[in-house]
Amino acid sequence: MFWYHVVFLALIQGLTEFLPVSSSAHLILPSHILAWPDQGLAFDVAVHVGTLIAVVSYFWSDIFSILKDWVGSLTGSAKTDNSRLGWWVIYASVPAMIAGATLNGLIENNLRSIEVIAYSTIGFGVLLWLSDQFFSKSKKLEDLKLSNVVTIGIVQALALVPGTSRSGITMTAARFMGFDRDSAARFSFLLSIPIILAAGAFKGIELLSGDALHAANWNIIFWGVVLSALSAYLCIHLFLKWLNQIGFLPFMLYRLALGGFLLWLVKVS
Repeated sequence: MFWYHVVFLALIQGLTEFLPVSSSAHLILPSHILAWPDQGLAFDVAVHVGTLIAVVSYFWSDIFSILKDWVGSLTGSAKTDNSRLGWWVIYASVPAMIAGATLNGLIENNLRSIEVIAYSTIGFGVLLWLSDQFFSKSKKLEDLKLSNVVTIGIVQALALVPGTSRSGITMTAARFMGFDRDSAARFSFLLSIPIILAAGAFKGIELLSGDALHAANWNIIFWGVVLSALSAYLCIHLFLKWLNQIGFLPFMLYRLALGGFLLWLVKVS
């Protein structure tokens, strides 16, 4: 990998992991469009570590409170909004983890084409905008119920399809069920922690079981972690700061433009 490959891919991973635009699609596209070499398993693990560092750092005080009350609920303390939120994050993460463990190979082999990415980018982008426009949304995180959590967890599994966007599909589901933008985004970001951790662990085990770790360029891995962490942290901060002002329309328009460009590429290739 050249230095500009490292910078571009790390920044793209950090920026798109938490925006509703699909990080997996953006990481697949350079090899298809620019004929770049595959970044390799070690680099994939590095940028996952970077985005995990970013989200844990940004929500550290919330995570500490949730963990403290969740552990308390295991030892007989009274249930609180934070302890319930801890359970909700666990419950909502299970469907995606099961789907990832059982369907990952099928998806890797059959659904990573530019055409699939284009249609999922467009379709789920429109759904995101519709969820933001035509439903009453005043519910907060403390209004989450088990039925909401299970629904969000099931639709989160759809993010295995490149172009869907994990953050986008979970926010879409939350908005359809009446949650305000900030609550939908914050729950989506909290859900990213076990999902990124699981994906990173899965890739890490695969890395340790092969020869890729011995051949890894540690300078590239270091900068992959640093750049993805910094860009992801900034992305989370700005997204939450501006979300109520800009809504999801800009993201839908971007997805329509990207999807249309990809379909044009398929047509001319």
